[in-house]
Amino acid sequence: MEINKTILGIDPGSNIMGYGVLKITKGKAEIVALGVIKTACFSGHYQKLSHIFNRTLHLVDEYRPDETALEAPFFGKNVQSMLKLGRAQGVAMAASLYRGIPIFEYAPLRIKQSITGNGSATKEQVAYFLKHMFNLEIMPSDLDATDGLATAVCHFLQLKNPAVNNSVKNWEEFIRKNPGRVK
Repeated sequence: MEINKTILGIDPGSNIMGYGVLKITKGKAEIVALGVIKTACFSGHYQKLSHIFNRTLHLVDEYRPDETALEAPFFGKNVQSMLKLGRAQGVAMAASLYRGIPIFEYAPLRIKQSITGNGSATKEQVAYFLKHMFNLEIMPSDLDATDGLATAVCHFLQLKNPAVNNSVKNWEEFIRKNPGRVK
């Protein structure tokens, strides 16, 4: 299957949100953009959320992704942190949905495993693998950017290998959904 699309990957955060944009042409991925959205200059949580929404909407308008992939919130011990992270993810989702862009979510473990082969990899290990995967000479100083890129790459890898995606329950359903893959 030949894939041609643009993917916006987002690592949501209420203080720093990482993003990466991949352009897929004939099944090959190329980095178009990589960066972070910082909200430390805003004093209130709602101002931060507004900034995340507006900047994400700007990214969507600038790069016109076909799909947005987000890292799903993980369950931690601090309920307040989890709530803030969920809200940040929600406004990033809303910006894509506002422009009609489909959303895909991936667990942090799945993203790390798809990039490094190890679901408990560190941010540094993920960045290292991405650096070599794309032959990058310079990496961003903020690893949230590479986490956003990793989310886009994870989504791309799921598109390339739909059998890995748990979207079917049995062989009969797989055959029905993928008639061109059965000989």
